[in-house]
Amino acid sequence: MPVDTNLAKQGMIYQRQQYAKGGLGARYWDYRDDTALRYVVGDRIVDIGCGEGITLEKVVRRHPGGHAVGIDSEPENIAICREHGLPVQYGTLYGLPFADGSQDCVLLFEVIEHLADPAAALAEIHRVLRPAGRLIVIFPNDRMFLAVRLLTGMLKEAFYDAGHVRQWTPRSIRRALAAAGFAATVQRNLPFLLWPISLHHLVVADKG
Repeated sequence: MPVDTNLAKQGMIYQRQQYAKGGLGARYWDYRDDTALRYVVGDRIVDIGCGEGITLEKVVRRHPGGHAVGIDSEPENIAICREHGLPVQYGTLYGLPFADGSQDCVLLFEVIEHLADPAAALAEIHRVLRPAGRLIVIFPNDRMFLAVRLLTGMLKEAFYDAGHVRQWTPRSIRRALAAAGFAATVQRNLPFLLWPISLHHLVVADKG
């Protein structure tokens, strides 16, 4: 389900139900995750805003001896993750349940566009990452998602309120990360080279 806990439950679109349909949508989700997870470093990995745990499940498989954990503020998401045997706990981006400098890598996949105070969230992530720790951010291109869904007849998804409060761009995320003490080392548009026609932007940033 969406990160925004204030959305109405009626007509809720669930991530695992969508993913289970397979097809192009699931293949693209796998492509997005496979591309991003290549940049993971270390064993202490935190998937913030893990939702129903689809990406977290992949992280656990890739790092079976590690200490991956999902963090979410929505009780229903936590319950779904636990039903699938995933390590998850309650937390918010403004008060993560970790000591200073204790984590190797933080994943922030399709979360930052929901945040009312992204600067405070990035500062909190910076706090919990070890020196030279890594943050991996993915955010969507809402205009392209709307166009694709309309063209493919996915009208419910096209007009669904996903709770986004801001449309980020490659330039704006780079500036926000720099202000929070991160250095962006990789920036990629997915699946195409140009941002205006891509669905997501991927940023890999190391703690300064």
